[in-house]
Amino acid sequence: MSVAIRPLSGAEVTAALDDLARLRIAVFAAWPYLYDGDREYEARYLAEYAAAPGAVLVAAFDGARIVGAATAAPMLHQKAEFRAPFEARGIDTASLFYFGESVLLPEYRGAGIGHAFFDHREDAARAAGAQTACFAAVIRSADHPARPAGYRPLDAFWQGRGYALIPGLVTQLAWKEHGAAQETPKPMQYWLKHLS
Repeated sequence: MSVAIRPLSGAEVTAALDDLARLRIAVFAAWPYLYDGDREYEARYLAEYAAAPGAVLVAAFDGARIVGAATAAPMLHQKAEFRAPFEARGIDTASLFYFGESVLLPEYRGAGIGHAFFDHREDAARAAGAQTACFAAVIRSADHPARPAGYRPLDAFWQGRGYALIPGLVTQLAWKEHGAAQETPKPMQYWLKHLS
């Protein structure tokens, strides 16, 4: 398996948004997100993302096919619910770079692509002058009925990358789960890494 990983720019980003929507729906359908993907929501969300100044999209290609992608952008240009926990603590969001999704088809996992996604996004954050990189991960209870047997959270991977969970730094983001009639808010835990 030969996968090329590179950041996209300009018209390439717009051209890749349908692939990113497809990947988000496929990957986030599984635990722990259980996202009931909606193309209309994806179109709105991704249009907002693409319009954010300084936004970064890193794609993993198997030939011409995009099999994984990761996004990032200055926190200053993110939705109010993403910024709110930092603003409540008096943290200047202009110093933060927010890492959005990192989605990769299951058959491509375990080959270092996740590390490459973080490398590219951290490089972009430093180039933008950000002092801190951050992302939010959904909080699920250990006894949730949809939790698969043998599930291993990504905490050790993130810690190995130098990220730390910040207790109490939590936001809420709503989406529709499989079998649900409507969107409901989910708690999202922030992880941070100070960039050098």
